[in-house]
Amino acid sequence: MSTSITLTRPDDWHLHLRDGAMLQAVLPETARDFARAIIMPNLVPPVVTGAQAAAYRDRILAALPEGMAFEPLMTLYLTENTDPEDIAAAHASGLVKAVKLYPAGATTNSASGVRDFDKVRGVLERMAEIGLTLCVHGEVTDSDIDIFDREAVFIDRVLDPVRRATPGLRVVMEHITTKDGVDYVRTNDRDLGATITTHHLIINRNHILVGGIKPHYYCLPVAKRESHRLALRAAATSGDSRFFLGTDSAPHTDANKETACGCAGCFTATNTMPLLAHVFEEDGALDRLEGFASKHGPAFYGLPENSDTITLAKQDEPVAFPDKIRTGDGPVTVFDPGFPVFWKVA
Repeated sequence: MSTSITLTRPDDWHLHLRDGAMLQAVLPETARDFARAIIMPNLVPPVVTGAQAAAYRDRILAALPEGMAFEPLMTLYLTENTDPEDIAAAHASGLVKAVKLYPAGATTNSASGVRDFDKVRGVLERMAEIGLTLCVHGEVTDSDIDIFDREAVFIDRVLDPVRRATPGLRVVMEHITTKDGVDYVRTNDRDLGATITTHHLIINRNHILVGGIKPHYYCLPVAKRESHRLALRAAATSGDSRFFLGTDSAPHTDANKETACGCAGCFTATNTMPLLAHVFEEDGALDRLEGFASKHGPAFYGLPENSDTITLAKQDEPVAFPDKIRTGDGPVTVFDPGFPVFWKVA
């Protein structure tokens, strides 16, 4: 049995850092283990221009504790008024690595997202020309579509038509949660990739609903049936380079989670790498963890792999992760996998 494993330092290809006091508190939890992260732009107001992305990047770097090395990879929030040339200029400068598509109303702070996809066709065509990646929150928001079916319907109604209409557009299906998402990636070309979160490898919808509602397991896209979780595990541990880590670590204060209308999101930045070591070991795939966490993402985005490493060590006693992270806005609960974890970052 392996007692330690050394990996190229990983990256997180989908991360929420928020702003202000929350940013100050949660950034070190990511920067401790991860060299880079794709930073989500759904602030209030959202990050929609290159100038706003540059200002946000400066705030992130200002919040980084001394001695930590971390590179925020910035994104822009796609709206129906997005200027294609502003996006092209931000990409050409090296600042912006992707554009984020939120269907309006799909998740936290997505009210400014896209309702009419014909209105963003020019932006998507420009992105295809310059090789800029589109990251998609893949759910429809129609009230008549069951929440557990919204990812599969999005693929058929939105994603596949958009990709067919825009040849060469590079797309990342973020935080896929279904076998439908896995199968769609596997049957398409190399311009399509997908991120998988830590928590969707561990929980299914029973964790949220059985024995009382568990608000800290509630996320969007919502966790699905066990058969879908197993499909995600198979994809993540397969070695297929089209699947890579995007934690979607999303901090909300306990007051905003434990309420009559709780916010969606799981905060996994603190313990993601030990949890992944547990999952990959359980599936007999520790040798493929480095690909999933450290190699496939840079390859898709056309970036070099990190030059430094991290080591995960397995100990005899369970690791005691913190229950909460204290922030100036209030406590944030750290994701609890519900089982003992013996791996830690050495």
